[in-house]
Amino acid sequence: MVSHRKSPTGRPDPIVLTGIGCVLPNTPDARTFWDHISNGVPQIGRLDRFDAAAEGLPVHVAAQLGSFDHRSCLPGLPAAHAAKYSREILVTMSAVADAFRDAGLGPGQVRADRLSILQSSSRGPLAWWQSAMTGTAPVDPYRDKGAMFRGLAGCPATLSAIHLGARGLVTTVSSACVGGHHAIGLALRELRSGTADVVLVGGHEFPILAEVARCYLALGDGVLSPERDEPASAVRPYDRTRRGFALGEGAMTLCLERESSARARGARLYARILGHRALNEAGHATSMDLVGDITASVVTGVLHDAGRKPEEIGYVCGHGTATRYNDIAESRALRKLLPRHDDGDLPPHGSNKPVYGHTFGMAGIINVAATALMLYHQRLAKTANHATPDPECAYDHVADGPRDAELDLAVSLSFAFGSQTSVVALERA
Repeated sequence: MVSHRKSPTGRPDPIVLTGIGCVLPNTPDARTFWDHISNGVPQIGRLDRFDAAAEGLPVHVAAQLGSFDHRSCLPGLPAAHAAKYSREILVTMSAVADAFRDAGLGPGQVRADRLSILQSSSRGPLAWWQSAMTGTAPVDPYRDKGAMFRGLAGCPATLSAIHLGARGLVTTVSSACVGGHHAIGLALRELRSGTADVVLVGGHEFPILAEVARCYLALGDGVLSPERDEPASAVRPYDRTRRGFALGEGAMTLCLERESSARARGARLYARILGHRALNEAGHATSMDLVGDITASVVTGVLHDAGRKPEEIGYVCGHGTATRYNDIAESRALRKLLPRHDDGDLPPHGSNKPVYGHTFGMAGIINVAATALMLYHQRLAKTANHATPDPECAYDHVADGPRDAELDLAVSLSFAFGSQTSVVALERA
């Protein structure tokens, strides 16, 4: 039974990541995720989820989930129940259950009232609402007994809790692209306060709809990639030829717990989660600090909390949207963080958006999972499609990766509309 609240030494008990569950494009498990991430293998292909030409939209690529059968991930879920759930709910439930299993946990090993599930989603079940509002749903929403499940953003978390018997805090946050980080921050509070012993924290996002594409296209050129002929090279962060991001979908969940109990049961430790800090710049609604001071201060703060220094950072997992403002803002923040360093001495700085596209509320979860696996494998992931550096971003983005490294400390960055900045710090366990 996992029930430890303090480390045997009486010191603050570190929080560790012990399980990763995912259902992403062409990615059914953590091992495949690491293969794609580390080698920089894009899972972005030709868009076929909707007819962009008929919609008059110059969008041709996306990171889309293929066929999915939940039964191998959720063997105990009654078919009658599954029939009432949406594909999005089943995908998310599968990622949650897989994270629990990947951590080496099973029924009865965590007290029900001390097992929590926290999720993040920027938009919730958009596809269901689209079909309900347009009258194209296969079942009349007003006669559909599953409508209450399918239409609520929080149902993937609550239904996962029912499936696993989790009776702790179960909730879903929505904070655009920093939501995944925010969920991790809440998980750290639950664990450090002793309120929970295990927290399954994740994100789910299914934005590949004409309505979502139209929203980003309205922001102008350079936000949503118009790539047509070579989908795999559609997203090019920190590159002079960047043209924006691609939409991505799926679900990912991480299992967090205190290190003493994880070690006591012989669990694999992917990484320690040192801390999280979030800041609302209270500035521009759609732009971020382009000087770099604010982001640098947030990174410095989370490291100070953990007793670490910026000079110790061995890798920065950037938000990396392949949009001009994001790319240069991250680069300027890194230079502000380490002002005495020449560009050649700055820590490697990468992005996984070329692999899975922009997943919004799940993006911070993917970032932290990727960073944890780099610490675990002692290998830096390649930033795909980085060939001609933007002069403002002309330093190491691991374009030649993957690369073996002695990596002890890394940070994950997230930014979001609404003037939000977020940082998670991790170290090797």
